[in-house]
Amino acid sequence: MLRKKTNGVARRSHRAGLLQNVAGTTVDRRGFLRGSGLAIGGLAALGATGGTVTKVSAQQAVNGAVQTVKSICPHCSVGCTVVAEVSNGVWVGQEPGWDSPFNLGAHCAKGAAVREHAHGERRLKYPMKKVNGEWTRISWEEAINEIGDKMLELREQSGPDSVYWLGSAKHSNEQSYLFRKFAAYWGTNNVDHQARICHSTTVAGVANTWGYGAMTNSYNDIHKSKAIFLIGGNPAEAHPVSLLHILKAKEESNAPLIVCDPRFTRTAAHADEYVRFRPGSDVALIWGILWHIFENGWEDREFIRTRVWGMDQIKEHVKQWNPAEVERVTGVPGSQLERVARTLANNRPGTVIWCMGGTQHHNGNNNTRAYCVLQLALGNMGVSGGGTNIFRGHDNVQGATDFGVSSDSLPGYYGLADGAWAHWARVWGEDLDWLRSRFDVMPGAGPEGKDRMMINETGIPVSRWIDGVLEDAANIDQPDNVKAMVFWGHAPNSQTRMTEMKTAMEKLDLLVVIDPYPTVSAVLHDRTDGVYLLPASTQFETRGSVTASNRSLQWRDKVFEPLFESLPDHVIMTKFAKKFGFADRMLRNYAMDSEDEPNIEDITREYNRGMWTIGYTGQSPERLKLHMANQHTFDKTTLRAVGGPADGDYYGLPWPCWGTPEMNHPGTANLYDMSMPVSQGGLTFRANFGLERDGQSLLADGVASVGSELQDGYPEFTMQMLMELGWDTDLTPEERAVIEQIGGDNIGAVNWKTDLSGGIQRVAIAHECAPFGNAKARAVVWTFPDPIPLHREPLYSNRRDLVADYPTYADKKFWRVPTMYESIQKNDFSQDYPMILTSGRLVEYEGGGDESRSNPWLAELQQNMFVEVNPRDANDLGLRDGADVWVEGPEGGKVKVMAMVTERVAPGVAFMPFHFGGHYQGEDRRSKYPAGADPYVLGESTNTAQTYGYDSVTQMQETKATLCKIWAA
Repeated sequence: MLRKKTNGVARRSHRAGLLQNVAGTTVDRRGFLRGSGLAIGGLAALGATGGTVTKVSAQQAVNGAVQTVKSICPHCSVGCTVVAEVSNGVWVGQEPGWDSPFNLGAHCAKGAAVREHAHGERRLKYPMKKVNGEWTRISWEEAINEIGDKMLELREQSGPDSVYWLGSAKHSNEQSYLFRKFAAYWGTNNVDHQARICHSTTVAGVANTWGYGAMTNSYNDIHKSKAIFLIGGNPAEAHPVSLLHILKAKEESNAPLIVCDPRFTRTAAHADEYVRFRPGSDVALIWGILWHIFENGWEDREFIRTRVWGMDQIKEHVKQWNPAEVERVTGVPGSQLERVARTLANNRPGTVIWCMGGTQHHNGNNNTRAYCVLQLALGNMGVSGGGTNIFRGHDNVQGATDFGVSSDSLPGYYGLADGAWAHWARVWGEDLDWLRSRFDVMPGAGPEGKDRMMINETGIPVSRWIDGVLEDAANIDQPDNVKAMVFWGHAPNSQTRMTEMKTAMEKLDLLVVIDPYPTVSAVLHDRTDGVYLLPASTQFETRGSVTASNRSLQWRDKVFEPLFESLPDHVIMTKFAKKFGFADRMLRNYAMDSEDEPNIEDITREYNRGMWTIGYTGQSPERLKLHMANQHTFDKTTLRAVGGPADGDYYGLPWPCWGTPEMNHPGTANLYDMSMPVSQGGLTFRANFGLERDGQSLLADGVASVGSELQDGYPEFTMQMLMELGWDTDLTPEERAVIEQIGGDNIGAVNWKTDLSGGIQRVAIAHECAPFGNAKARAVVWTFPDPIPLHREPLYSNRRDLVADYPTYADKKFWRVPTMYESIQKNDFSQDYPMILTSGRLVEYEGGGDESRSNPWLAELQQNMFVEVNPRDANDLGLRDGADVWVEGPEGGKVKVMAMVTERVAPGVAFMPFHFGGHYQGEDRRSKYPAGADPYVLGESTNTAQTYGYDSVTQMQETKATLCKIWAA
């Protein structure tokens, strides 16, 4: 890694930052910590020695007993337990969670430094606004009133969709749920969060293959894998603790690790087989592997016959991907892919792991579905050691997605149709007509001249909010442009097209940033007014649940009271709801812990009453707290409690945890595993795509989960199905009464997803049937632009021969905005911009990097933004290692960064990390931060040079395969 200890730190004369003390000197790490004056603290000891934190000093112990409080690391999605040591309300030290089945006493650099994340001196300390170009301190009352008055004015003039509420993967589950509810009460679906630009193509691709859009197994279940196929991910840096689980399988099960990546990463260094392929050619690579599997008859024919639909169409398509064609497209020789295919065939069950390297493409949904098809062909689904283990990037990005902080769904993936709104109105105790009245209507603007009901329309995704501001109002499918933007726990530098983002920010009538740190939102633009910074508390200053990547819920306890004038997110939501006049309605089901703070446990219980679709109904606060208190009782591989008060439960009650909490369902560790009863965590594939297609049944053929009284495929459960089976007599009178109330004159239409009593689920499971049915996974998704996943060249491709053979889509409008495809790709930019540009993560920083670059322990480790360039390219272009260079994209955005000359990248490929911000096209914008709130380390954002490109289903941005040119600065 680059090591530069003296530059790029805060050096204002009126400020005494930690790093300022060592500016101009060179010290080792121990000396750095000693010089900071904090070396006696627990975190400093951890940073200096790499060991565990020492207890607080004897004098401190005399002054107050040290309490230990369990929380969860707020960075990646592994869900590592942090044990905080608190004295007199002050967090004085930390330990990793030794009992946690996820981190087993380990932390990465970020996890080891989280105390400073919470206590950081660079945090926003009080509300601020810009007045004549200067940051001015204001009160919370002033901020809520001024912002609220402007939003109500915009609502009156331009409608509720003119305000964009951008939520966060940093919210707890309860805050995420309340945020989506808040947006509904405001009257807009212009709400989204980070998942749109990290794993929306995963959710769409995976859910449309077998039913649920989430990780199927777990980090721990990888222990049982006989082969590990990892593509488009770098867990050694992005999710370091997860690598422990991978290495355990590699060492104890002798599982070969196959890493496919355009870049030789720190993860690839552990691989038994490293496959370097051209960025953007994932589908071709997977089809190249499947060609060998089908050619040699290595597929699992019985699994395919009984549990998969459409594999015959896949097999026919894969015939064209012979080794020569695959090598032409991917650059990988057929002999290597034959070896990979043989390894996977000979070592089953194997797991497939991916991350954003596979998702962030304009055909990302094709990539994720191709990965799924590979596992279906090998019969690796629904089995321990198999599955698709999708490593997500934020501590609660899984939970925030589940709770509908999304432009296209209400909590639980219910969608936006009338039935979904009716369901949630019942849960909330709200009048459905009143909810409808909160949304705009566009008369005659819908299909066939019907009114466009905005309550049912997908909102503008966060990847396209820029166009919601800049596009001509006549070209967007809402009454007016976006006029106000609320960045709530979101880093704008994680998004592409930052030159246009700057313009959009400056065109807004109002920009609001709600975050513990100011983020790049505060400095990218050149606004002089109309900008507010509101200090949110960290997740260590509140309590609630968070969902790890494996679908397990964990309960965070509050470590200490909110610092400075910061407020928890749900308190801020309450203040705005009061200002807008709907707080009494929105909060009617919750007790209030204080004037502006709804009770977190009551919010949990409310979503327990409504989240039937994915089984967020059995995880009561009491059960989750019981698990956290008894982590030591759970098996570290199966995740199942062996004795103790949670005996038989899977750790964190991974969803679906069916029925009411009283049913005591243990949770579902591995999705679609038919080797155990549904009541014990077994499952079939979901019947979510109809009963037949092209004259063929979509239901499972002659197979069912263990103990099922229906020993063949069956549809999802409804009251009508219970009556036809004669099982309706199993319902209690109370359950029947609720069903009759919901169904009215047509109780047979009430299904397992809308039955608030939980009776239909309970009865189905009593007969050991999956409430959602027993169907085949579909290898062909006829509802997508490419029913069979196709290789399509990136919009900005330097392979014009392949553009001709594998072109992109036609331009179209969806998600309310026009989207370009062929109108970009038809232009040849490769002569002026010949190099492929891709991006990724570093171990030291996370997300947009504002928090982690404000952490002195992490900031010391990586102080320079850089671009990796192959030695051949560096020599051809006259670039020197460590020297400054310009990197420019074909849309004109350029960044000035340090060159790292390395063979990690192939000739013709450049890589930049995406965690930096605060510089813009060569300009250092440190002076634009509020005094004392600038991160220690600033740098260019790679996304300033990144370009247009959006997935054909989800509007995921294309960051992993664009073009650039590089020259010496």
